[in-house]
Amino acid sequence: MSKTTSYTLFDNGAHKCVVFTSLVKGEGIQANQFLIINGQEGGIIDPGGDLTYSPLTFELLKYLPLNKIKYVFGSHQDPDIITSMPRWLMHTQAKIVASKLWARFLPHLNSAYTSEKMDGEWLERLIELPDEGLSVPIGNSELHCIPAHFLHSVGNFQFYDPISKVLFSGDLGASTIGDPQTPVTDMQAHIRHMRGFHQRYMCSNKILRYWVDMVKDMDIEMIVPQHGAPFAGRDSIEQFLDWLWELPCGIDVMEKQTFRAPFREKSGIE
Repeated sequence: MSKTTSYTLFDNGAHKCVVFTSLVKGEGIQANQFLIINGQEGGIIDPGGDLTYSPLTFELLKYLPLNKIKYVFGSHQDPDIITSMPRWLMHTQAKIVASKLWARFLPHLNSAYTSEKMDGEWLERLIELPDEGLSVPIGNSELHCIPAHFLHSVGNFQFYDPISKVLFSGDLGASTIGDPQTPVTDMQAHIRHMRGFHQRYMCSNKILRYWVDMVKDMDIEMIVPQHGAPFAGRDSIEQFLDWLWELPCGIDVMEKQTFRAPFREKSGIE
């Protein structure tokens, strides 16, 4: 695979899903970005930060002009998710779609230059998602913003495309290997590349079970996380859901001895 890759995940002539991957150069964590196109309108999911903005823009222009980008969706507040927000505000007319919990924090991403140029306009371009989510129109379709709170952010959303039947799951399902073009074929072998991240970053098994109960009956043909390989087909998806149902994580596995006042022992810093 080339260092900079984009490819079409779904295309029926009127509706298209595009995946961008391996855009990060240097030491930054690799992440997947996504573009939904319906007719002449598009929406970007989790565009990333400054490390991805320029290469993502170059790749995106192969599919759609920037002035056709209607929305930029942020699943949560992490730097590899949404810190390029000021650039999208400056160079497109897109609206930013993110949890209401992050609405007051997102202005901190704006530089003084951006804030001056925007002159308060950006607040009018922010769509605050309620906890229960909502559906956002793109062309003649819509993208469903579904709750995934505490997986791993307190205000966390995933995005379901009912035409392609793809669930863009953010960090849930993320792994340290693979790319979105190569689905998982051996779940048991793949688990070891997910377990450590999920047990530390996901809040609790209780929340995982809430999420599994919500999505298990949805018409999903592929789950595509922000990092690593996707889960394609019902067998693979159900194996993934079964694994999450039983997974202890977060507060389930955190131990009391982790909480120690650091001044009681040597810091380890020379």
